[in-house]
Amino acid sequence: MSPIIEIKELTKRFNQRIAVNNINFNIDGGEIFGLVGPNGAGKTTTMRMLVTLLKPDHGEIYVGGHSIRRKPDDVRRQIGFMPDSFGVYGDMTVQEYLDFFGACYKIHPQQRAHLITDLLDLVDLGHRRDDMVDTLSTGLKQRLGLARVLIHDPSILVLDEPASGLDPRARVEIRELLLEVARLGKTILFSSHILADVGELCTRVGIIEEGKLVALGTLQQLSQHVMPHRQLHIGLLDRKEEAQIMLQSMPGVSEVRAVDDASRASLEVDFIGEDEAIHQLLAKLLAQGFPVIHFSEESKNLEEVFMRTTKGIVS
Repeated sequence: MSPIIEIKELTKRFNQRIAVNNINFNIDGGEIFGLVGPNGAGKTTTMRMLVTLLKPDHGEIYVGGHSIRRKPDDVRRQIGFMPDSFGVYGDMTVQEYLDFFGACYKIHPQQRAHLITDLLDLVDLGHRRDDMVDTLSTGLKQRLGLARVLIHDPSILVLDEPASGLDPRARVEIRELLLEVARLGKTILFSSHILADVGELCTRVGIIEEGKLVALGTLQQLSQHVMPHRQLHIGLLDRKEEAQIMLQSMPGVSEVRAVDDASRASLEVDFIGEDEAIHQLLAKLLAQGFPVIHFSEESKNLEEVFMRTTKGIVS
């Protein structure tokens, strides 16, 4: 699949500070791409250049083949942008709010009416269409913001911290809504400091620190890069020392550590190998009569990848 967004040597300075430092990456059509990094890393600046609100000092972005420098209007037609703050339209009803933005995009009034009804159904706000915007909760405002960025049927959604300030239920609802939007064929680029949401939603992730792209790939690719071994947890009734000696001699095992656990004899094993090799390891333990009562592999999550990849520096 050809990329719908191409970012090439993108650089932006604010006085003496380099906010975005020569970053390069592509996003394919239909992807849900997550951009993560510490505060001040350059995520929002990158997004604002992508949506043509800021001009880069160096480099280029192509959106659907159109340059943000030479054809910004063509870029804007393809993008729906939701910033990290809602805006200043609290004295409108939900219906008026969407109608206003539909008019900004020159959508015919009759078409706007049907479109607004469909969008409110999509984000489950049909029952609130006559409510004032400033009476909505933060979660409902985020849903309304998502309806607003869809008003002109863009192919790409750019969302800056869409789950910021939401309670756990609202976060789950926004996450499900983004998946529903992706099923409509939209490409989604979003930033978030909630790493669990990024890990669950995204096809690929880019990690930015100090304006530089320090990691890029699927969660599995990033995990394999920063944590090439697999960590196994083994619990036994007894014979921990014997099991530790045997495991250390097995192919693929790089380290075996005894774990303090009052309830059982526990070991942690750093292992490099495929699933079949793990099966053989467990089979050998059982064949040797070791009383295994627990055997699992630690799942790798984006939070651990993030902590291992970044240095904790804020620009």
